[in-house]
Amino acid sequence: MRLEDVKTPQDIKNLSQDELADLARQIRETLVTTVAERGGHLASNLGIVELTLAIHRVFDVPDDKLIFDVGHQSYVHKLLTGRYWRFHTLRAFGGISGFPKRSESPYDVFDAGHASTAISAGLGMARARDLLGEKHQVICVVGDGAMTGGMCYEALNDAGSTGTKMIVILNDNEMSIAPNVGALSSHLTDLRISKGWTSTKRRVKTQLEKIPKIGVPLYRFVHRAKSFLKSLVVPEGFFTSLKFHYFGPVDGHNEAYLEHILQQAKGVDGPCLIHVITQKGHGYDKAEEQPERFHGVPPFYVETGNNREVSTLPSFGSVMAEELIRLAGTDRRVVAVTAAMAQGTGMDRFGKQYGNRLFDVGIAEEHAVTMASGMAATGLRPYVAIYATFFQRAYDQLIHDTAMQHLPVVFLLDRAGLVGEDGATHHGIFDLAETMPVPGLTILAPRDLEELRLMMRWTPSAAAPVVIRYGRKPVDLEERFPCRRFVPGTWEVLLPGADCVLLAVGSMVREAVSIHDILAEEGIGAAVVNCSTVKPLDEGALRAFADRPVFTLEEHVLTGGFGSAVTGFLVAEELPPPVITFGLPDTFIQHGSRGQLLRYLGLMPEQMARRIRVALSQHPQQGMRTSGD
Repeated sequence: MRLEDVKTPQDIKNLSQDELADLARQIRETLVTTVAERGGHLASNLGIVELTLAIHRVFDVPDDKLIFDVGHQSYVHKLLTGRYWRFHTLRAFGGISGFPKRSESPYDVFDAGHASTAISAGLGMARARDLLGEKHQVICVVGDGAMTGGMCYEALNDAGSTGTKMIVILNDNEMSIAPNVGALSSHLTDLRISKGWTSTKRRVKTQLEKIPKIGVPLYRFVHRAKSFLKSLVVPEGFFTSLKFHYFGPVDGHNEAYLEHILQQAKGVDGPCLIHVITQKGHGYDKAEEQPERFHGVPPFYVETGNNREVSTLPSFGSVMAEELIRLAGTDRRVVAVTAAMAQGTGMDRFGKQYGNRLFDVGIAEEHAVTMASGMAATGLRPYVAIYATFFQRAYDQLIHDTAMQHLPVVFLLDRAGLVGEDGATHHGIFDLAETMPVPGLTILAPRDLEELRLMMRWTPSAAAPVVIRYGRKPVDLEERFPCRRFVPGTWEVLLPGADCVLLAVGSMVREAVSIHDILAEEGIGAAVVNCSTVKPLDEGALRAFADRPVFTLEEHVLTGGFGSAVTGFLVAEELPPPVITFGLPDTFIQHGSRGQLLRYLGLMPEQMARRIRVALSQHPQQGMRTSGD
């Protein structure tokens, strides 16, 4: 069968094993060629092909509810649910998402993008099913990485305590199955899940307990011996202690056997967990050899695996790590913390130099922040590197465990702003609104790589928490604006202008410079101010700029952001508020390249320059309008 002919999962239910093997080959070929063009998550999807095929053959989605944790492994699911002909638009502006989206297909029953949510969502659906008297299955596919997040265990504990019927599939791609272990575990799993084994256990228990005096002790001995034997090869104790039926480990690339396991699991009364072993990158040698590198990739050449575009600039993360290594070399108190993102944030470089001072806690941002606070309370100087979008998960810990105690933890928020093709779940556009209301925080946003270096060198002198936010795309303004020093709380006038003032934060400084150049050609003088300290505001500068119309620029939601703070201060001082606050509207932003999204939102330099020109000609200093109007 051709992959392009698969319109629904019903189309694959009657295929032979040979036909399924050929379909799996076609799927892998499509995954590699599409991700090579579009970028995306490759290794995890290559590893889950057989498992996804088995799930769609055994269950009847969307009547049965299939929920993916994180969702970056849902590409195969998309190909099998009528989206083959749109798959070439993967992660493109206006195309299909790289994650499950309820708005995209009825086969996607829950949006995902952050880890450790599937079991909780699935439990909610299972309980809704039971309350409504329905009979469908609920299946959650969870990766071993997601299982480092605390929400998974909260959900497992809750589900087990009530015995709610649901199936959790643990996709473990960090282990391999040796032939002897695989054969023995398959045999034990067959025994465990078969109805015959269950009924036999009941009969043996009943008969043994009838034997006077020795019956009950004998049953207990047999039960303990069986449990001990199984525990030698199957790590089921933890899950069974949570009242889950544990099946596995199961070879995740043996499609026929996976179907057998899933069919048997359907009949289990109560929650069960199926432990499936897969290989990340399975079927593409480059991804098999470097699964971490091919987890999430930009466009690349299939033949070599090399990226199609190579930046001539270092990333913000690599510059941060370089400076952190330098600080650690002179200060033994410096330690680094990250939450399963050592490579993405650049902390892996720090770890190579100071392995015993890097703490990767897994997908547990809450724990990372509180642990770092504990470190700071005992005199260490922790630096916590987390993507801005994931930092949302640790908000209570930031307030209660760090800020209230005035602990000198430095939070390095990578991927702040619009991150592009990963879309709404990954844009880092809420961090200012989260952090600005918190008393005692210093919030910084470097204009470019060199200013980040200077900020990092300043941080050891901070006596309270510091947040530094920076974007995904590196920026270098050194040639035009050499960065010689950084003074927290003091803004920097990069370009003069008598007609208006552009107050720009972080990545928008470069856009403000472009606006200045556009307006200068028309005889309009726009001063450009690098507002590198977002909190506290440079109140002296704001008062000094009150003689000209003010415009604010930020790559962040307008609600609660930098423009909002500037407006609040100016109004309180009875000074004219900003004429326009440029930023992101009150909506979730779709996926697409940063340039496409900025244009879509009206935030390209020429678009903003046009609005500033009109505002200056018609309503200078008269009322505030936002870029969302």
